[in-house]
Amino acid sequence: MATVLVPLAEGCEELEAVTIVDLLRRAQIEVVTAGLASGPVTGSRGTRLLPDTDLDEAIKYNYDMIVLPGGQPGAANLEKDPRIITLLKKMSLENKYTAAICAAPKVLAAAGILEGKRATAYPGTLDATSFPRVHIEELAVVTDGKVVTSRGPGTAMDFALELIGLLAGKEKRDQVEAALRRPSEHMQTVRASGA
Repeated sequence: MATVLVPLAEGCEELEAVTIVDLLRRAQIEVVTAGLASGPVTGSRGTRLLPDTDLDEAIKYNYDMIVLPGGQPGAANLEKDPRIITLLKKMSLENKYTAAICAAPKVLAAAGILEGKRATAYPGTLDATSFPRVHIEELAVVTDGKVVTSRGPGTAMDFALELIGLLAGKEKRDQVEAALRRPSEHMQTVRASGA
């Protein structure tokens, strides 16, 4: 079974963090959430999240993937933590997956992981001036080798499904997506009169 570490920093984007953890667990992927310190983490919208453990304990173990939720100041807090940068570099050197959404791809860039890679992020997070060797794209999800990036809260489900496909295969990804009852492109919202 694949194992995934999801670090949770103060000010993380709750929708992204919870969507990632929820969907990966639906796919029977082992997910460990780790706060940068012990105790609850307060997200960017004030939601309190209770990590499984703290980062010092979590980094004693090996993972197949690390996934960074975005949000501010969550992404900035991840970027300032030398343990996160060290772990990202280690996983990249070991040819393991690194993934980030929203403002968090900047953390991958700070660790040197996006050099020469295609990536996406929340608009304004990555710019060609600061990161000239990153090929920035305006897509929902970009996978380049073992690096996966995504745009923001609205793309969190697509991002998580991509991660499932990479770790557990297309059949598992399709199975999880089917159970979500996501509307197809041709479906529309219908509002009853008087609503």
